[in-house]
Order: sequence, then structure tokens, then C-alpha cells
Amino acid sequence: LVPSCLEAFANGVQEFKTTKTFRGYPPQQGYRFLRDAIAEHEYENIISADEIFIGAGAKNGAADLLDLFSPGSVVGIQNPSYPVYVGASSLAGMQLQLLPCLEENSFLPKLPKTPLDILYLCSPNNPTGQALQQEDLKAWVDYAKAHGTIILYDGAYEGFITSGAPRSIYDIPGAKEVAIELRSFSKKGGFTNLRCSYLVIPKECSCEKVPLLSLWKKRNDIKFGGVSYPIQKAAAALYSPKGKKELLLQMQEYHAQALYLRKGLLNLGFTIFGGTDAPYVWCKTPKGISSWEFFDQLLEKAGVIAIPGQGFGEAGEGFIRFSTFPSIPILEQALTAIEREVLCAT
Repeated sequence: LVPSCLEAFANGVQEFKTTKTFRGYPPQQGYRFLRDAIAEHEYENIISADEIFIGAGAKNGAADLLDLFSPGSVVGIQNPSYPVYVGASSLAGMQLQLLPCLEENSFLPKLPKTPLDILYLCSPNNPTGQALQQEDLKAWVDYAKAHGTIILYDGAYEGFITSGAPRSIYDIPGAKEVAIELRSFSKKGGFTNLRCSYLVIPKECSCEKVPLLSLWKKRNDIKFGGVSYPIQKAAAALYSPKGKKELLLQMQEYHAQALYLRKGLLNLGFTIFGGTDAPYVWCKTPKGISSWEFFDQLLEKAGVIAIPGQGFGEAGEGFIRFSTFPSIPILEQALTAIEREVLCAT
């Protein structure tokens, strides 16, 4: 967490000392001070604070949004992808249609020939790190409008984009009518325990002429207790002039780590993707070695933990996902161990 967040978090906790500044249950939609900051700094006020909902992590939001739809709905999901989409859809009794994201199509999903009721899109995608460009997103928005599809757009890694890809699906004309956008403070803001995220449901977004914003408000009133005041104060601090400077420096550090890992893996002879628009490197396993076998080798021989590609779906077989969050000295240690204990040993 950057210093501004820590200071705001501590100050928020101190307000609970006296009855004068004590805060009771938070509003289910989130405190207005945070929603206003998000509307201004993330969306330049093309999205209003009334269309923003503060949540307890993008994982929760991605799963809970399915409460708005009927069991049996057809859900399109990138393969490989964040496992929550498949798990949550299965629990909700949905019909799954997997959209292969393969090396030969640059790890981007193709438009299906059959209609979808719901579509999960993650850009940049976890695990491949590939971001959808303007023309890709326009094709999906056009598809959604033509087929009555609602897009659940997961932008948890938008802060890592360097390629010029859109950071929001609302950069595409007409997207407000068909898309709900999720974002998280966990990655770029370091909130991976505080649990704070937000989602946007534009007033224009409806399913079978039913506004989804009003449905989500009712769902939150029934099933969600809100995010605590000190955590929302910490999140709002990211948008202060001091917080924005601190966050920029931290993001530059993350990008430097990603570049270092990419170069190191390339120098070791690996075929890699990602690591430019997302904090992950999608790495091909050595020829003839499955993703789980390579995971075992890295763990047992080199003491390095990565995620086997098959854990993200069948189309992830033959790949492994490295994180770029460790510091450069730790990355250097890991690369040395991989070269000495795994590559040289075989």
C-alpha cells in the first residue's frame, strides 16, 4: 500500500474512537466520496456516481452479478480464463459455452455463431495478459447489441495497460447499453486483503427491457453489507494528488519488474506472451512437458511457484503463468534457479 492509503486507512480507524465520529453500517452502494472520485478520475464523469457500486473484490462482483439472470442462461467464457467465471456459472446453474483463446488467434476469443445471454470478457485477460483492442471490443459490443447479450467486463488489470488498448469498455460507442464493468483496487493499489472493488452499471443497461441498475440495487440491499469506512477512505486516497503520484511510481516499479522477467525468460529460451498490459507472463512449457509436470519441476527443483495453465481451462495446457509482482532481486534469484536446477539438469 502506498503511504497515502496507509495514512487514510489509519485516520479512518481513529474516527471510530468517539461517538461523534463513529461510523455505523456503510451504505450498500458505497460512500459518496469514493464513488465521486471514481466517476471523476476513472471515467471523466461520463459515468455518474449513481452508476457506481463499491464492492468487496472483483471476484465477488464477477460471481454475484449472475444473481440478476435466470438459471439456464447461456454464458460465454474465455478459455483459458480466471476460474471464478466457470465456477460461479456452474453454481448458478448456467449453460457454459467456452471460447478458445489460442496462440494461433493471439489468445483472443472469436465471436460465436450462436447467441449468448451473458458474456464474461476480461481485458487484459488473466492468465494470458492479452488486451482487447478498440476494434475487438467494438465487434463484441456490436454482437451484444445484435443478440441481446449482457457483457460482464472484468477490467481488474486496466492499470497495467501500456499498449494503447482501451482501459474501459465504455470507450466503445453503445457499450453502456449492453455492458457492466468491474474493476479492482487489489492489483494496482495493493488492496489484496482489504477487499475493495467497484462495478459500473449504466442507467441505459437493460436486459429484456429491465434496467439492471435497479435490480442490482435491490440485490445489494438484500445480500450485501457494504465495505467498511476505513477501507473506502484508503481507496479514495489513491485519487488525491499525493496518492496519484505515489501510485504512478509504484506502477512504474511493477512495469520494470515485468520487463525484467520477460527478458530473463526470453534469454533462457522460453516462448512467452503477456507481461506488457498485465502483471503476468504466459510462458510455453518445454516441449513434451505438460503444465502440471512443469509446475512440479519448478517447485521441487527450483523452489519457484507458478500457476499451471490447465488450472485456467483446457486451452491453458502447455503453458504456465508467472507473476511479475516479486521484486527484481527475487526474480533474479528465481531465474537463476530455473536455469541451474531445471534447464541445465534436463
